[in-house]
Amino acid sequence: MSTGTTTTAGGTGGQAAVPAKGLRAGILDLGDSVMLGLASTAPVYSLAATLGLIVAVSGNYTPLILLLGFVPVLFIAFAFRELNSAMPDCGTTFIWAGRAFGPWAGWLGGWGVALAGVVVLANLAQVAGQYLWLLIGDGSLAGNSLVVTATGVLFIVFMTLVNYRGIRLGEHVQRVLTYVQYLSLGIFAMAIIFRIAGGVPGGATGQAFDLEWFNPAGAFVDPGAVVHGALLALFIYWGWDTCLAVNEETENPATTPGRGAVISALVLVAIYVSVALLVMMYATVGTEGIGLGNEANQDDVFLAMKDVVLGPWGWLIVVAVLASVLSSTQTTILPTARGTLSMGVHGALPRRFGEVHPRHQTPGYSTKVMGAAAVAYYVLMSVLSENLLADSISSISLFIAFYYALTGFACVWYFRATLRGSARNFWFRGVMPLLGALMLTAAFFVSAVQMWDPDYGDTQIFGVGGAFISGVLLLGLGVALAAVCRFAPSTRGYFLQHQPAAGTPLQVRP
Repeated sequence: MSTGTTTTAGGTGGQAAVPAKGLRAGILDLGDSVMLGLASTAPVYSLAATLGLIVAVSGNYTPLILLLGFVPVLFIAFAFRELNSAMPDCGTTFIWAGRAFGPWAGWLGGWGVALAGVVVLANLAQVAGQYLWLLIGDGSLAGNSLVVTATGVLFIVFMTLVNYRGIRLGEHVQRVLTYVQYLSLGIFAMAIIFRIAGGVPGGATGQAFDLEWFNPAGAFVDPGAVVHGALLALFIYWGWDTCLAVNEETENPATTPGRGAVISALVLVAIYVSVALLVMMYATVGTEGIGLGNEANQDDVFLAMKDVVLGPWGWLIVVAVLASVLSSTQTTILPTARGTLSMGVHGALPRRFGEVHPRHQTPGYSTKVMGAAAVAYYVLMSVLSENLLADSISSISLFIAFYYALTGFACVWYFRATLRGSARNFWFRGVMPLLGALMLTAAFFVSAVQMWDPDYGDTQIFGVGGAFISGVLLLGLGVALAAVCRFAPSTRGYFLQHQPAAGTPLQVRP
């Protein structure tokens, strides 16, 4: 493990030296960064699994809801960009929140990133296992929980190994999976366009495009539906920040990852809105047949439409979803492992977490631990209850809102002395990150209230929704672990150190 300080980032809010960790510097360019940001969100799967749910509460106003959900995401993307320009450390929120608010905030921010990654890996593994067996034979094995769980575990292990063996190998695998999912999604979209243009609705009545779908006045007739829909839409964008977690392995680490984050976020909203419009025009938001409002279709609207749209080529959309979740599995391990690597380097976790494989130049120990934690969590929750697994996955929204909001507040506070320096600083370091953080804080509490309802999700514990209990317990576990690290001999130095002023080097354990 290297402990010297090497790179110093620019930024008028103060420069912070970033300790060299032994990662392979400069291996990724802007295109790679954007690709990682796009792949990490699992766009095909996110649309397939969420579009029907949004339609159920928002109807034809779904395109507007997708745009509203994107607003706080874009504002937080600017916060990530600005903070990365000053501190391009792979610890991202852990480093930035620690520099702004102190070691406890930093540790808990790092925990939020790791927690969201481990829990979502269980979901991705489950879906990958199901979709693989949908492609094989008559698809009946997709309903066998033992087979699906075992397959999901193998996928996590394989993607962990890919990440362990090197960032370049991972980038090659990622590129192939990205091409597969976007090519398949493109074919699906073109097939819908041809059917709409040819007047062949495939059993659905179809509906013409209407600007009313983007009318806020009409949507806000039911504010509750807007809030609920926006909360669902908000988190399908999660994942673009992966390109920030590999900043130390990217060309021009102070600028390229931030640009990649903003570009990937903008491309994502264009994809989501465009595909949603096509699907709505073809299938409608009705409750019959392939209609998006049909409860039978809400788990996966693409799966319900595939045979009508693509005929004998319907398996292509199954391949697209499978490639999407596999791609996201790999890119989810990337930021979690690098986050804990940074925590190890800075003394917030035991020294072993800060070790980099000398040949592969990857976070060797952290990658293995994150893969093992994801496998353990997935298997444990599958054994206890698949319904509880589903509800615990629903609680991911709490973890994402927590660390995104923390990052937004950290941006405003860290750059507070520079906000009057220029209009750019005022908006991109102040107003937008603050608004994004406030929106996400509201989303956190609204989501928590919804999850408290015993009718929310598939389980309830002591009369409270299982998703709420899962989320609170896991966040509380982070507080408990932080307290342990506060007093453990190997990590208490991180909590006791005086936080340096902006412009001085970060304190790194020898």
